[in-house]
Amino acid sequence: MAEEKKKKLPERGYKFFRATLGVLFKLWYHPKVYGKENIPKDGSILITANHKHVYDQCAIIMSTKRVIHYMAKKEYFDGKLAWFFKMSGCISVNRSIHDENAKNQALDVLKDGGAIGLFPEGTRNKTDAFLLPFKFGAVSMAQKTDSYLVPVGISGDYKFRSKNLKFYIGKPFKVGNMTLEEANAKLAKDIGDLMVMGGTVRKETEEAKEEKKETKKAPVKKSTKKTTKKTTKKEK
Repeated sequence: MAEEKKKKLPERGYKFFRATLGVLFKLWYHPKVYGKENIPKDGSILITANHKHVYDQCAIIMSTKRVIHYMAKKEYFDGKLAWFFKMSGCISVNRSIHDENAKNQALDVLKDGGAIGLFPEGTRNKTDAFLLPFKFGAVSMAQKTDSYLVPVGISGDYKFRSKNLKFYIGKPFKVGNMTLEEANAKLAKDIGDLMVMGGTVRKETEEAKEEKKETKKAPVKKSTKKTTKKTTKKEK
C-alpha cells in the first residue's frame, strides 16, 4: 500500500491574519524589534522565546515573511476562537499528557524545512522568577531534525503605545554535539541575555539567588537587652 499523504497545516489564514491583525498590533503596542536578520530565510527552524503575554508571538510573526506554525495549548482549540487557531496553522498541544501527536506534527513541519514557534517555559510566566525552568521539547526536536534554534528575548510592558516593549532576536544555533542539557542551558542563557538587553529586567546572579535563600532561612533574632545611655557633663 502507498504511504498515506500527510495533511499539511493551513497557511492562507496565517498570511491573512499577519497582514491585518499584525498592523493593528503594531499600531496599538508600538513594539520595537531588533535582529530580524537573524531569522534564517529558509531551512528548518524553531523560534523560541520567553513567555510573558498572550500576544508574545505577534511581533515575531511580523518579523519574517516565513509562515511560523506555533504550538498552542489545547484549550484554545476547544473554545469560541478554535476556528482562528486552526486557520492560523497552529498545532494543538495537550499539556496534561506527553502529546506525541503534537510533537509528530511539529517534526513533520521541520522535516519539510518549515518553521515552528514555541515557548520553552511551557506556559506564561506569572511569577517573580526571571525565567521558568525550560522544558526539553525545543532542543529535542532541533536535535532530531538538525534544525536551528532561534532565541528571542521579550521585555517591557504591553500597554497602549508602549515605550519599552522590545523583542531581541538572537543568533541561531544548532544542538550539534551538545547534550540536550547543555543545549537547553545555552538556550535559556541566550534568551535571558536578550531579555536583559531590553533594559527593563535584570538577571539575578547565582550568588544573589543563594543569598536570598539564606536570608529567608536565617531566623530573626530579637534583642532582649536594654541599652543604657551614659551621659557626661561637659567641663566648663
